[in-house]
Amino acid sequence: MFANLRPGRVVAWIILTTALVLTIFPFYWMVRTALTPAADLYAGSTSLWPDHATLINFRRVLGLVDAAEARAAGGSGAQINFLRYTLNSMIYSGSIALVQTFCCAMAGYAFARLRFPGRDLAFGIIVAALMVPPIFTLLPNFVLAKQLGVLNTIPGLVLPSLLMTPFAVFFLRQFFLSIPREVEEAALLEGVGPWGMFWRIVLPMSRGPLITIGLTTIVWSWKDYLWPLLVGKGEETRVLTVGLGVFLQQSPNRAPDWTGLMAGSVLSVIPVLLLLIFLGKRLVESLNFSGLK
Repeated sequence: MFANLRPGRVVAWIILTTALVLTIFPFYWMVRTALTPAADLYAGSTSLWPDHATLINFRRVLGLVDAAEARAAGGSGAQINFLRYTLNSMIYSGSIALVQTFCCAMAGYAFARLRFPGRDLAFGIIVAALMVPPIFTLLPNFVLAKQLGVLNTIPGLVLPSLLMTPFAVFFLRQFFLSIPREVEEAALLEGVGPWGMFWRIVLPMSRGPLITIGLTTIVWSWKDYLWPLLVGKGEETRVLTVGLGVFLQQSPNRAPDWTGLMAGSVLSVIPVLLLLIFLGKRLVESLNFSGLK
């Protein structure tokens, strides 16, 4: 079994294992801190597992205990509407992922197959937009949202990212170019128009790349913090990342509620983690750009 192992393969496995441990360990430590009683946070900081593991921190974040019991457990007594913020994050991430993926698919297909004046120039501008840092568009988007009167609303949260991103358009265009033209030519002979070809033929063949863009968009929007902080400060529009930041701000500066924050962070990761587990195989397969089999 070990006779076929070459030195290069052994080194590669060592590097991959080390990278895997370095990647997973912060998440493990977050779970470990969330299960640690606040009183033991610093006393047992060198152990890999808490001596008195408890779920009280999760119960505090979910609002299953009152303020007095939370303080008795070592918390600050801060409250967080976790379920409401999670719902807001789902609406924010889900709406952006669905609409943006569909619009980018239409744009990518247009750049890949349709002929129209200024096509190459428009695509060049989109590719050039990849070099513009998102922070540069933050202030103009905020001013526009204020002028439109959509501050502290769900539409104000999703509008700047709703239609497209340059990377998604470029990514999907490259995949559409790999689809054999013979398939589309056969559909043309059957009288299928451009829209029918896109909807009935191209999209079903592009499930892998579409899932890839959808997943990456959901992960990006789920962890987004700065824009939701500026636009969605109210209780009705506050997303989970902003809610966790407010939760930490409510604790005293001399004794931040790290155990409660880590418990909330663990819970906030679970929806996206489950999504990646169920759709991860599709994500890996789509990265091969296999096109048709």
